[in-house]
Amino acid sequence: MSGENDDSATCSETTLTVNGKPHTVLVDHRRVLLDVLREDLELWGARKGCDHGQCGACTVLVDGRRVNSCLLLAVALDGSEVRTVEGLAGDGEDLHPLQQAFLDRDAFQCGYCTPGQLCSALGMLDEAAAGHPSRVTGETPAGTPVPLDRDEIRERLNGNLCRCGAYPRIVDAVEDVIR
Repeated sequence: MSGENDDSATCSETTLTVNGKPHTVLVDHRRVLLDVLREDLELWGARKGCDHGQCGACTVLVDGRRVNSCLLLAVALDGSEVRTVEGLAGDGEDLHPLQQAFLDRDAFQCGYCTPGQLCSALGMLDEAAAGHPSRVTGETPAGTPVPLDRDEIRERLNGNLCRCGAYPRIVDAVEDVIR
């Protein structure tokens, strides 16, 4: 019978550059990026929290923008650049400034949400620098970097839940990085 052992109808070869390294994997069309990162590439940082895009534990950066990796079909990202928490520090031994600030401020308790919080914070910093407004942004000319005060930081990170309630320290850590 035609197609019985033929993966070409349900799978595609997909190339992702993850943390600066190219990976080509055969991906079932129904698999999400989170599962490919964790199961195929053994990058365990992004967490499966709710599996519905509501908690932010799976947040990574795709082509520089923060996304919920549990909602994105991996096959649709062919050719994309993905940055996970494992790639924040790069190849060096020094932590990314956000990682160091989270440690310095004790901005985590159980740590489950921390990888998503870190990726979201990095994406948020880039969005604000590019002038993307949020719901609480005041009058700012288009394309002008948005100043980040505590309200702006909280608003921009509101899609990332922390069940332990480390929110004030997370905001403190982000403030440390932008000062």
